[in-house]
Amino acid sequence: MGSYQPELSAMSMQSLASPAASFAAPPKRAALAHIPGDEGWPVIGRTLAVLADPKGEVERMAAKYGHVYRSRVLGETSISVLGPEANELVLFDQTKLFSSTHGWEIVLGRLFPRGLMLLDFDEHRLHRRALSVAFKSGPMKSYLTELDAGISKRVAQWRAQPGPILLYPAMKQLTLDLAATSFLGAGIGPEVDEITRAFVDMVAAAVTPIRTPWPGTQMARGVKGRERIVRYFSQQIPLRREKDGEDLFSQLCRATHDDGALLSTQDIVDHMSFLMMAAHDTLTSSLTSFIGALAANPQWQTKLRDEVNALDLRADEATTFDKLEAMPLSEMAFKEAMRMKPPVPSIPRRATRDFTFKGYAIPAGTMTSVNPLFTHHMPDVWPDPETFDPLRFTDAAQRARHRFAWVPFGGGAHMCLGLHFAYMQAKCFARHFLQNLSVSLEPGYTPQWQMWPIPKPKDGLRVTLKPVM
Repeated sequence: MGSYQPELSAMSMQSLASPAASFAAPPKRAALAHIPGDEGWPVIGRTLAVLADPKGEVERMAAKYGHVYRSRVLGETSISVLGPEANELVLFDQTKLFSSTHGWEIVLGRLFPRGLMLLDFDEHRLHRRALSVAFKSGPMKSYLTELDAGISKRVAQWRAQPGPILLYPAMKQLTLDLAATSFLGAGIGPEVDEITRAFVDMVAAAVTPIRTPWPGTQMARGVKGRERIVRYFSQQIPLRREKDGEDLFSQLCRATHDDGALLSTQDIVDHMSFLMMAAHDTLTSSLTSFIGALAANPQWQTKLRDEVNALDLRADEATTFDKLEAMPLSEMAFKEAMRMKPPVPSIPRRATRDFTFKGYAIPAGTMTSVNPLFTHHMPDVWPDPETFDPLRFTDAAQRARHRFAWVPFGGGAHMCLGLHFAYMQAKCFARHFLQNLSVSLEPGYTPQWQMWPIPKPKDGLRVTLKPVM
């Protein structure tokens, strides 16, 4: 029996009864007519308004209709519920009222099927437990070694060629390269460019308005990219299981469920595709907003540089976990950057049952979204919300707020599995960057951001780098 165990386990995992399988269909539009709102134009609804200015759109709708309102986006009438209490209801969700699978499916289902964020309830819990081995102390130390070396090398290149730079493309290339080494291993070889190109195409296709992979479309490129990724991971899995590599891919190839069975090939392919997408795009966004905020707020840049200098590390000395722990101000500044520009500005779910919120009866099957971008700018929760102020994240200030007032990593069972990886990479980057470089904006220049689906500066964010003497 022993040799058949992984296959049997994989079959049992796939057939694990998930409530997602029997969800109600979306309700008829008339069933939501009692909820105030505006569904916009025929067919396209309010999709273009959301794409053009997601923050302004939700703020205008909330001002006119309140913190529970009806809209129509991507071809479906949906409900937005806003504020910390709404975040707690939808994200904490101990009663399994909201499906993540059927919330994210329209955006990510074709290209990132069965990624961790697209699993629900008991099935999600079992897969999350199996994947968590890749984020334990031993593997994290290995990732830090790779990140530290990669960041140090790239910052040294920037220092050697100071002057104007487009921050976002530079960060995107850095995070792609870092993901390749820490996730796939330093010895990936010449395939690395092809693999990263495939990921870029898949991510772009996930939010393209044309959802059918017609020839020449972004979706067609995304589907082709997924085929390349699936082929690469499938070929590599048996090779990785024979070695004791410390990269994330190798960790997942050796990961097991509680019964000792290895994850199936398909599960590993799906999880790796999703984890690389999630880590790369969200970190590119949050690191860009972090450094952009320091460029716009030189007094905070100086404070963080003083903190880095107090670590007493030579430029060529490795960053350790102990040193990262001694960077509380840098972590607070990173948190504040993610408050202002959360890497996932809105989070969709689908109701599994009828529910009531703030006096409104909402039927099963309703697409229901929460909006971190809105919550993070509520003046009654965050006074002067457009001001960059890392002191909002002192221990005392955090204890005084609703625990779901700040949700850049989601919350509840679906809280981002890579949260500590993100902090580690951000503080490691801050250490090398601030030790070597100062960053500034041109006088009078205010970067404009595209805030959905993942925030990025429209013009790449022009900054000037200068070596720190």
